[in-house]
Amino acid sequence: MPAVTPDNELQNVFLGRQPILDRNQQLFAYELLFRSGSAEHGNFASFLDGNQATATVIANAFTEFSMADALGPYQGFIKVDHGLLFSDLINALPTHTVVLEILETVAQTPEMLARCEQLRKQGFVLAVRERPESLDQARPLLKLAEVIKVDISRVDPVRLKQLVSSLKPLGKTILAEKVERVEQMQLCHELGFDLFQGYYFAHPTVIQGKHLQTSELALLRLLGLLSQDADSNEIEKVFKQEPVLTVNLLRLTNSVGSGMTTRITSLRHAITLLGRRQLLRWLQLLLYSGASSSSHVVNPLLQLAATRGRLMELLVDRTPTAKEGGRELIDQAFMVGILSLMPTLMGCGMDEVLSQLPVAPPVYDALGEHSGALGDLLSLVEFLENSLDGASAGAADKAGSILRRLPGIDASYANACLTRALTWANNLARESH
Repeated sequence: MPAVTPDNELQNVFLGRQPILDRNQQLFAYELLFRSGSAEHGNFASFLDGNQATATVIANAFTEFSMADALGPYQGFIKVDHGLLFSDLINALPTHTVVLEILETVAQTPEMLARCEQLRKQGFVLAVRERPESLDQARPLLKLAEVIKVDISRVDPVRLKQLVSSLKPLGKTILAEKVERVEQMQLCHELGFDLFQGYYFAHPTVIQGKHLQTSELALLRLLGLLSQDADSNEIEKVFKQEPVLTVNLLRLTNSVGSGMTTRITSLRHAITLLGRRQLLRWLQLLLYSGASSSSHVVNPLLQLAATRGRLMELLVDRTPTAKEGGRELIDQAFMVGILSLMPTLMGCGMDEVLSQLPVAPPVYDALGEHSGALGDLLSLVEFLENSLDGASAGAADKAGSILRRLPGIDASYANACLTRALTWANNLARESH
């Protein structure tokens, strides 16, 4: 019987996630990660000794934190070691929502294969991580799995091509993981991978000579005017110069999702009914939705930015400065979260973004230097998103240091906020269709 981890350590396990995209570069699933928030553990991305306590934490994520609801239409990939594989708690996981990713460290004994066969008959989808350097197509587990994951960071392009060619005849879904650069994604796409995992789409890249499009400039001007509490005439003037924005504004204000049933008679009327705070949120999200090539699909950058913004405003409520900042601080937290991905969207540095968008000093400090309470929150959110395996002890110390500066936030609260933020972002995506 494995040792039971103390209750206080159970409360110190954070839930992280990393997007998985399909061949159209649209959000397909999340990989969910359960990591210790204690600086005394050297590896944040590891299970806590693979014991029963870890299985309990994962099961709780789908009960106490309602992670199944938060995932919405997307699946959640969960790493499964030997302890979790044979735990009865695995039956608490929803078969239609999770994908069980069997770690390569689990020995393929007859008992292990029988257990995987049993779980598959119960309706679970299985994924296996394949070692590129030692592919064995006769491996029994490959026949049981529906998804085969390949760590592309461990194989050169020539070998990768051979590997995909040997896997394709198996008729499985092939997933490329640790895709960190656009060039890697393009290569994997050409080779025939079905799914892609990594933050290549969300890494800031400075593109020399890139000019902002007219619509982007208009959105930035509107954000600046709203931040300065400008007169409605000035705001209306910018909208009149952008017909597409105007149509979208009227559509939004008249929609059921915005809670408005009054017939809109003018731009000024729409702005008044929608409210400046709601208008500000909409414009911030619109920057990201414009990055999608199709209105019928979910842009993963929009999904990530929306989740960041919502998670930031939920977390800030527990910080020591919350009582002082009130509603204004919550709005600033949302702005920091969503604007933190602007360099990725616009292909420029954060300094350039901030030079075109006058924001309050706390927002500026958080985005420019990760300083202040909002900067600490942004660092925490980025940590929850970061799912690189084998995180260093230095990363653990950094996370512990951030949490000490945010005494009102613990793992349980952060996990609950993350599920609420994911639910909100998923609903937002559905409403935009």
